[in-house]
Amino acid sequence: MTEATKPSGGKPWLPIVILVLGILYLGSAFRPQSNGTEFDLVGFGRLPVIDQGRVKPLDTYARTSLMVLSNKQTLFMGEGVATSERKHPEGLEKTAAINWLLDVVTRPEQARQYTMMRVDHPDILGLLGVQEERQYFSIAEMVENAEVLGAQFDMVQQTATSEMTGYQRQVLKLSNGFSLYVSLEGLMGWLVVPPSDGSENWLTLQAASHAGHDHASGDHTTPAGTFEYDYQVALRSAFDAYALNDPTRFNAAVASCTSLLETTGYPTLGKHSFESYFNHVAPFVRTMALYVLVFVLAAFSWLGMSRPLARAALWVLILAVIMHTFGLTARTWVQGRPPVTNLYSSAIFVGWGASLLGMFLERMFRSGIGAATAASMGFLTLLVAHHLSLSGDTMTMMQAVLDTNFWLATHVTVITLGYSATYLAGFLGIIFILRGVLTKSVSFDEGKNLSRMIYGIVAFATLFSFVGTILGGIWADQSWGRFWGWDPKENGALLIVLWNALVLHARWGGLVRQRGIASLAVAGNIITSWSWFGTNMLGVGLHAYGFIDSAVFWMAVFVTSQLAIIGIGSLPMRFWRSPVFEKPRREATTV
Repeated sequence: MTEATKPSGGKPWLPIVILVLGILYLGSAFRPQSNGTEFDLVGFGRLPVIDQGRVKPLDTYARTSLMVLSNKQTLFMGEGVATSERKHPEGLEKTAAINWLLDVVTRPEQARQYTMMRVDHPDILGLLGVQEERQYFSIAEMVENAEVLGAQFDMVQQTATSEMTGYQRQVLKLSNGFSLYVSLEGLMGWLVVPPSDGSENWLTLQAASHAGHDHASGDHTTPAGTFEYDYQVALRSAFDAYALNDPTRFNAAVASCTSLLETTGYPTLGKHSFESYFNHVAPFVRTMALYVLVFVLAAFSWLGMSRPLARAALWVLILAVIMHTFGLTARTWVQGRPPVTNLYSSAIFVGWGASLLGMFLERMFRSGIGAATAASMGFLTLLVAHHLSLSGDTMTMMQAVLDTNFWLATHVTVITLGYSATYLAGFLGIIFILRGVLTKSVSFDEGKNLSRMIYGIVAFATLFSFVGTILGGIWADQSWGRFWGWDPKENGALLIVLWNALVLHARWGGLVRQRGIASLAVAGNIITSWSWFGTNMLGVGLHAYGFIDSAVFWMAVFVTSQLAIIGIGSLPMRFWRSPVFEKPRREATTV
């Protein structure tokens, strides 16, 4: 019997209480959407618009636009003032992004005073002549500095992206944000009028408002009395009513738009309503909170009341995985694609896979280790996904080479599960090393169990990484006419397979034991991170789908931390506080 399974007293009712609180917390996320005002903002937010090649609800359009500009999806608003700053919210109420978008369109002079555009780089702050500590600025302040900023904008436009400095990348980001804001004000350019024939020929309000259709010139205008004309009239009425602060007329106009869409049988209206509700639920934010709770419960289970707290950690982990699965499945249904289509969705999937595997480990060993590892992986990957979402919509159209559901559902999913397993083994190694060196909580038996966990997960990772890499080669042969081309991403995938095979062979051959396999597994985190993110940072190769400037720093921090942990794991045994390598007397005296 291991220490993890020994009776430890405690409070048997504690896991039930914690589980109930977790269920109530998740249940609160599924409450119905609320307008918060007399205006039917929920109904308005469900209306469709085409942006970045994708049909989406206006709610998503507002949220992603505000996220790009301010790194937030809400503002503090009131009395003609709005700010993203959390330092001075006196007299202001937290307001949804759809309110802000309506203000931008219908009250542009007022909206330009809202301090919602985020600037972080000190050199750009210097250009704006800022003396005090600030992060958020209004469009009006940007316009006041248009001459200075415009010169910088023109300069970066003439510089190749691969040759830009960190400052220039921030200037480019600010320039793109300013352009985005201008496009939001230009309501007439939005593709918000769907065609009644189900084609892809969406219209702007301006195009849909003209009576008479000139077939010879190809002018996209529509006659009065058609769906397109009536829809644009109702949508214009909604904007006008909001500008005049007339909720009755606004709500009637939104209801008219919805009725027109339903009457025409608009195919994805249900998806838009669900996507708007999905934004409201924010399942990944809730899941992150649950993962934090799981880790805390598991960590405290190593200090006392091990059985109740470990059981509570497992139950809450199951809740978190369920919520994580809901978010992943919902995105898959909305997109009509397999779960992994870009870096953001890969982060969501890697965390989900690691959490699911960790949940099964915890179910088997009941020591809190599987739960703690799953929670760590789940939280960190969702945190990575959150920062990736700051660049805009996370469900945009894919590059042509990726637009193949079969290979997305096979190669990408399988190899991403390989990432999940390799990371999970690495995080198990981290827990083995840090607990062994810093605490006295790892017994000889628990050390053996940890080693078995790492070995089993590495074997799982090797299988999926190898199969995923072979499938990727087949896809490359069909897409590019060659099975293998030593592309950086291909090299990264091969490195993962070879490294996991090295770990297994080192253990089989007796070259490493418990401490060695843990350190090798931690090194796998570095190799997987290189294959996952590092290849994009090079900006070369057929698999480089976008440079992430901020990721360079955090990649370096992560690699440094993993090397430090490997160094700690290599310390002589006298520095290890836990009796990981000392057999209990009862075992030492057994024949």
